[in-house]
Amino acid sequence: MFSFKGFFKKDQSLNMHKFLIVGLGNIGPEYENTRHNIGFKILDKLAEINNCVWEIKKLASYSTFKKKGRHFVMIKPSTFMNRSGKAVRHWALKERIPVENILILTDELHLPFGTIRVRPKGSPAGHNGLKDIEKELNTANYARLRFGIGH
Repeated sequence: MFSFKGFFKKDQSLNMHKFLIVGLGNIGPEYENTRHNIGFKILDKLAEINNCVWEIKKLASYSTFKKKGRHFVMIKPSTFMNRSGKAVRHWALKERIPVENILILTDELHLPFGTIRVRPKGSPAGHNGLKDIEKELNTANYARLRFGIGH
């Protein structure tokens, strides 16, 4: 099984000022305006604020911006949420972004609507999208921002 730990230890030329922000959601018009797609919506707002344009690329919609010497890569996986790990892994490797510089934006049923919880690492807590990301990255040491959507 592939390990990010081995990849990043061997290659010290990684840009530590480069970050991957991943918004989780489901593609298709039937999901577009659902609370489950809050990760996509947060990224859309971030892209709007930074005058970004989305491009369709491998496994995701993709956009970038720079701010204060940092380079931010944003993706909205084009896989369904529960299979997001493949897109996260692909873009982290392609853009040479260490796991510690990945932030996942996702919904959280168990938090009241509008509540935000940020953790530098942790368990998927039953979230299938996070389970798939953990499986593909072979680690749970990535940051996540959970946005409460209520029941």
